[in-house]
Amino acid sequence: MDRSLGIFARATFLTVMVAVGGSAAAGELATAASKRIPICHGYSCNYRTMLTLGPGDGARFRSILRAGAGSPRAERFAISKAVRYFEQRIFRATGIRDLPQSEFGASRIKGQMDCVDESTNTHALLVYLAERKLLKFHRVEDNASRGLFVDGRYPHWTAVISDRGGTEWVVDSWYAAMGGAPDIFPLSQWKERGMLESGALD
Repeated sequence: MDRSLGIFARATFLTVMVAVGGSAAAGELATAASKRIPICHGYSCNYRTMLTLGPGDGARFRSILRAGAGSPRAERFAISKAVRYFEQRIFRATGIRDLPQSEFGASRIKGQMDCVDESTNTHALLVYLAERKLLKFHRVEDNASRGLFVDGRYPHWTAVISDRGGTEWVVDSWYAAMGGAPDIFPLSQWKERGMLESGALD
C-alpha cells in the first residue's frame, strides 16, 4: 500500500472513531442532563407544576428502555414502564395522587387530571425519551382525539407513537390509577371505542 494512502486510511479511521465516540458521549451527556417539564393538572392544564428530571431519572429511563431494545413490542412494554415511573415522579412533584379517569366537578382541583392533562404529560415524557435517543423502534406523533358529543361519545385525547411500519399506537394513561399501566394498542382500534372502554397491551 502506498505510504500516503496508509496514512490517509489511518487518519480516516481515527476520525470516524472520534466521531462515534463523540456521538456516544453526547448521548450520555443528553441522558445525564437535567430537564424541566411542566406537568399539567387541574383539568385542561389549568395548573402547571414544574418537574425536574435529573441524572438519576435519566439513568432510570435509560435502564427501562434498554430492556425493550429487542423488538418493537418489547419497546412498547418498556414505554409502559417508563410512563409508570414518570407518574410516580409526578406524584412526588405535586404531592397529590390523581384518581383514574375524570370525576365530574373536579375541574380546577390541583393534582387531578383529565385526558388533556394526561395526554399532554405523556407526550412530554415521550418527547423527553426521543430527545435522548432512547426510542429505537418508535417515534413520537401528535396527540389524537376521538368523540364529538354528537356521536354519543365524550371527547377524549391520547398521546401517540408510531412504529417503523407506520402503525400508530396510543399511549393512554387516563384510565389507570396514577402509576398504573397505560393502554397501548393501535390508534385505529382506539378511535372506535367509547369513553369507558379500556384496552390492554398487545
